[in-house]
Amino acid sequence: MRARTLLKNSGIKCPAGLKDFQALGVSCNSKTVSEGFIFVAIKGARDDGNKFIAEAIANGARVVIVQPSAFPARLSPEQAGSRLCTENAWRDSRQLSAKASIIKVKNTRKAIAELAAEFYGRPSKEIKVIGVTGTNGKTTVTYLIEAIIKEAGSEPAVVGTINYRFKNKVTPSKNTTPGPVDLQAMLGEMRDAQVHYCVMEVSSHALDQGRTQAIDFGCGIFTNLTQDHLDYHKTLESYFKAKSRLFKGLSAQASAIINIDDNLASKLAKLTKAKVTTYGIDGGADIRASDIEFDVCGTEFTLSSPRGKINIKVSLIGRHNIYNILAAFAWAQNEGIDLEIIKRAIEKFSLVPGRLERVECGSGYSVFVDYAHTEDALKNIIQSLRQVCDKRIIVVFGCGGERDKTKRPKMGRVVSELSDYAIITNDNPRSEDPDKIIEDIKKGIKKDNFCVITERMEAIRKSLSVARQGDVILVAGKGHEDYQIINGKTLHFDDREAVKECLKSLN
Repeated sequence: MRARTLLKNSGIKCPAGLKDFQALGVSCNSKTVSEGFIFVAIKGARDDGNKFIAEAIANGARVVIVQPSAFPARLSPEQAGSRLCTENAWRDSRQLSAKASIIKVKNTRKAIAELAAEFYGRPSKEIKVIGVTGTNGKTTVTYLIEAIIKEAGSEPAVVGTINYRFKNKVTPSKNTTPGPVDLQAMLGEMRDAQVHYCVMEVSSHALDQGRTQAIDFGCGIFTNLTQDHLDYHKTLESYFKAKSRLFKGLSAQASAIINIDDNLASKLAKLTKAKVTTYGIDGGADIRASDIEFDVCGTEFTLSSPRGKINIKVSLIGRHNIYNILAAFAWAQNEGIDLEIIKRAIEKFSLVPGRLERVECGSGYSVFVDYAHTEDALKNIIQSLRQVCDKRIIVVFGCGGERDKTKRPKMGRVVSELSDYAIITNDNPRSEDPDKIIEDIKKGIKKDNFCVITERMEAIRKSLSVARQGDVILVAGKGHEDYQIINGKTLHFDDREAVKECLKSLN
């Protein structure tokens, strides 16, 4: 595509003196720029793309897009130095290459999203894209919808926390929602591979940073909102505002599927132009569950919808998973998929990796691994296990470093209050002192039903050694992840593997 056409179609005004050329790529990473690229300089939380303009031009960028308003009028000494560095970079880049044109825009994040979408042919207009957002449940909902799509004979793709996958291609996930260039490139591949649906976990970070801005979502699904990521968003109000952007961006032809039992459901419903479908257990939802029965092997309930009632029996455990099933069902019903196909897909569904995943131990007690790493997620999981366990619940957990510190004592409190015994340990301390993280957790604990074992393998071993007939052990926090980040180093560690290794040594 010619550069002038690409810029114009992306809503960016071309300067009169811009020499037209064949645009061969767009990027906001100077290291991935090559000849014929358009480079967008984005000021992020950690890195400032303005400092790499010269490198981008040296690598072949013909156009550089910048945002002067990224720097406030009133500057601190640090900001002033950064602005001077930026202005010098702009000036130096002009001297470096007469081939590069610098274009100033109001919002570089919007610019890169629109440029990427246009460069790859706006693939979301040819694929039905379903966006799933909320604090908990996103991954399970995407897996359930994927199963229904496959059962209906269509071709799905999934973008999320565990991986990005379609047909036989699986790529490990670096971020729940990739950056705009990677995302549009991926959607382009999906379109070319004749994928019909893309089910996407949409994180609050992605929404706040405009990564999904140029995606034409046919449906948005809201699971719930509880405290998380306040290290980034600062307040729950800001966190909700980020989540709500998915629904504000939906067209009147799209659908919004909202958990009516969440406190923010009605507020969210008022913000969207899309047709709203509600699901829930407690309230008067369009899609609702009743007559719920739990046991350690699964869950059974009656699902009521405008198309009638059906009995659902699944191997998934817990009330939170009923919500996930209702969300997936609501989407499938709106899509016009036959009830028997939906029921068959849900009942055949077995597990999501690292989401209340059972580790077979044959020792008279049960062991589950789960990704729960927020106060609400831990509460949901432990309460779900309490409904199927009449003995003790033992929880191994920790809190990640360099993340929302305010949730640490809250997680300690909920685990101590709801479980019979807690073992506090490491969970990705990153560059933080593990002992300091554990002290933060302990501040919320009022009971004397816990111990501290910093080394995670030994903590898991301890939980297995004290378990008795009928007990349930929950190893929480990491789920599908197979690593620990300690002192900045990434070390292999998989909770499921650790449980099996400890069981062998104990036996």
